[in-house]
Amino acid sequence: MTERKNLPAKVFTQEVVVHMEQRGGLVARGMAAVMSSKDPSLAEDLDAFYRQARDVYNHITELGDKSGFGIVWTRSDLDNLKDALDAFKQLADKQYGKAYFPLSLLHNGGRSFPVHKEHAQHYARLAFDWCIANQKQDDPEIWNDLGRLYWLGEVVSTDYGQALYWYQKAAEGKLEQAQYNLGAMYYNGQGVSQDYQQARLWYRKAAEQRHTRAQYALGTMYYNGQGVVQDYEQAMFWYRMGAEQGNAWAQQSLGYMYEKGQGITQNYELALPWYRKAAEQGFARAQFNLAAMYNSGQLAEQDHEQAKFWYMKAAEQGHARAQYELSTMYSKGQGVIQDYQQAAFWCLKAAKQGHVRAQYAMGATFSKGRGVLQDYQQAAFWYDKAAEQGHAEAQFNLGFLYEKGQGVTQDYQQAAFWYGKAAEQKHVMAQLNLGFLYNNGLGVTQDDQQAVFWFLKAAEQGDMCAQYTLAIMYGNGQGVIQDDQQAVLWYGKAAEQGHAEAQFNLGLMYSKGQGVTRDEQQAASWYRKAGQQGETRALEQLKELGIGTREKIDLAAWEQLNEFTLSWKTPE
Repeated sequence: MTERKNLPAKVFTQEVVVHMEQRGGLVARGMAAVMSSKDPSLAEDLDAFYRQARDVYNHITELGDKSGFGIVWTRSDLDNLKDALDAFKQLADKQYGKAYFPLSLLHNGGRSFPVHKEHAQHYARLAFDWCIANQKQDDPEIWNDLGRLYWLGEVVSTDYGQALYWYQKAAEGKLEQAQYNLGAMYYNGQGVSQDYQQARLWYRKAAEQRHTRAQYALGTMYYNGQGVVQDYEQAMFWYRMGAEQGNAWAQQSLGYMYEKGQGITQNYELALPWYRKAAEQGFARAQFNLAAMYNSGQLAEQDHEQAKFWYMKAAEQGHARAQYELSTMYSKGQGVIQDYQQAAFWCLKAAKQGHVRAQYAMGATFSKGRGVLQDYQQAAFWYDKAAEQGHAEAQFNLGFLYEKGQGVTQDYQQAAFWYGKAAEQKHVMAQLNLGFLYNNGLGVTQDDQQAVFWFLKAAEQGDMCAQYTLAIMYGNGQGVIQDDQQAVLWYGKAAEQGHAEAQFNLGLMYSKGQGVTRDEQQAASWYRKAGQQGETRALEQLKELGIGTREKIDLAAWEQLNEFTLSWKTPE
């Protein structure tokens, strides 16, 4: 280790109260005090300077750390962190060892803060060496920083056991950040067996010291029933504690509980301000939820413009659901001028993140050429992505592309495979098409019983084509025991939905008395309905029944039927 003059780090015990609007001012004033000091190398000056900078740094990062959660630094945060960075640099230049570690973290950057990996590594190494050299000082902050260095593994290999040891030592020294870190290790099972009871214990110790992230974590344990009996009231209590101190995750969670009515009476108007507080801190999830409330009409007034504004904020941070919803707004022209290209742009961003509905939508976008050039290969690619995630409509459409050979090599086996996946999820058209593949032996072994099985599934869901086809199979005894009554039943269901051929065949069944009592009036009624849809065979039957004059036929049907009388066709 390079020889350095390591100034002792005096424990600064006086509580520093930092108000949001004063944070940068405190750092700036501390810097000015040191620079104007007659002897700026005095330990007490450096300690005070460091304490002010570190408290500001701790407060900001506690409320919005770079590691996940979708928080971005506000302009004010960035200014304050820049002041802290400058302060730590000056302290580091004076070989003030405790400044090395926060300086390394700041140089690691993230969430709009500049990244300088070389400097980060340099200061992390200095921090590790300094903390090791000064580990015997009675200073929990040194122990906590050393634990974090072992946890990060940037200087030495990650060692959760060592991290746990130093966090424990600092936590027992009543440092709230260490108590939170120790709780997190027990919660995640890092360096120790996962233990929610221990996690809760340490989170609570930190939470009672007003550590907002610990308050949020404790609220989440009560919300999920982890290590405790699920208790929404306790969850709300701790979320509120963190939320009122400005913790965006707690604000978002409190808003969610108000929206869903968990632990309290459902109240959209109270959910809104908490979502907004978190959203204004750059929390993407809160921005999304805020937008969704404006978009859904849950509030007194639906506001698509506000919905678009907040979806955009979250989408620009990479929030996939927000990107998809923004795409939908552009596609429908809600709160924006309808723009299929913008719709495709945002939908593609969400799809690339694995958002299943966006992947399906991109398949449809390329299939229809809406906002993009029509491209069946790209359609197949995105349908496949969504299909692999179990999206039934995508599975059906992918099966259809394989059946028709659009964008892919025609492959009935693949068509049957994907139709089968969708059919098992009760997709009606997939059940119908799978039935036809079994009926014709395409991609599968020809099997009329399997065909009937899938036709029946679709028919029971009300698909008139499946009902008509099932009726034919009962009438012919194909895959089932021949049964005219069942044939009449299914012809009737399809006929009532307006299926012209079913109406004609049902008329024949009534004319012949097959599966039903012979009834020429009923036969004529169904022939008329079929004839009105252009089924010319029905006119032949009407003629045989002697119903062909203007006086006896329905006037409304006469004009539609008359054009077919010049060219009677013999029923097949």
